[in-house]
Amino acid sequence: MVFLAPISTFYQIYKKKSSEGYQSIPYVVALFSAVLWIYYAFLKTNTTLLITINSVGIVIETIYIVLYVVYASKSGKIQTAKLLGLLMGCGAGLIVVTHFLVKSPVQRATIVGWICLIFSLCVFVAPLCIVRHVIRTKSVEHMPFLLSFFLTLSAVMWFFYGLLLKDFNIAIPNVLGFTFGILQMVLYLMYKNPKNKRMEEQKLPQIRKQTHVVVDHEDKKNVEIITINNTIDKIPAVPLSCKNEVEPIISLPQNMPRHCEV
Repeated sequence: MVFLAPISTFYQIYKKKSSEGYQSIPYVVALFSAVLWIYYAFLKTNTTLLITINSVGIVIETIYIVLYVVYASKSGKIQTAKLLGLLMGCGAGLIVVTHFLVKSPVQRATIVGWICLIFSLCVFVAPLCIVRHVIRTKSVEHMPFLLSFFLTLSAVMWFFYGLLLKDFNIAIPNVLGFTFGILQMVLYLMYKNPKNKRMEEQKLPQIRKQTHVVVDHEDKKNVEIITINNTIDKIPAVPLSCKNEVEPIISLPQNMPRHCEV
């Protein structure tokens, strides 16, 4: 459910053809974390659930990142590419180093487990950039509630799963995940209403239009003269073939000539 929670966000990105104020950092970090957890799961036993969930996560996060890159600005695309290259390069280096330099499977699992723990913390810390944006702008537009809710719920479930397996590399990061998830939901509840009030205050007043109609009695044509705030704004180009005085139905401004020439 955590991997599926941002679907509404990416639907908005697809609909508007723009990534707007959303950032790719949480999704890139989540992708890298899922890759590390799969590697860690292969080093342990009885981790079928860990492999299955993170395999699905890799597919979904990859789709998210591709959609983001398609609709992101040039700077957003460059930032995402740099971050992907850096993290995937580090991941590949880690796998090579631990596989060839660490001979003991137990030590290898311990080292990879600590690294997974660190990056799991990064997954939960990554949304803090959005939290800072929410506090600064007092707007929760770019912090989806569903994502925060399912992150919190997932953190609770993985915490108990880690306790049952007596694997603290799984349990410990989810304590922080639960804390940050609660923080994000509290911020959402704090700032969701002020946003609407501020938008209402920023609405521009409607401009009343004063319309004067001049009728050419000979050709029966109407000429609409639109005045805004008592100032003539635009006179549509309508051909007239009159040389006689035009009688106004509604009085014209004093500085408006009463004769028209072709």
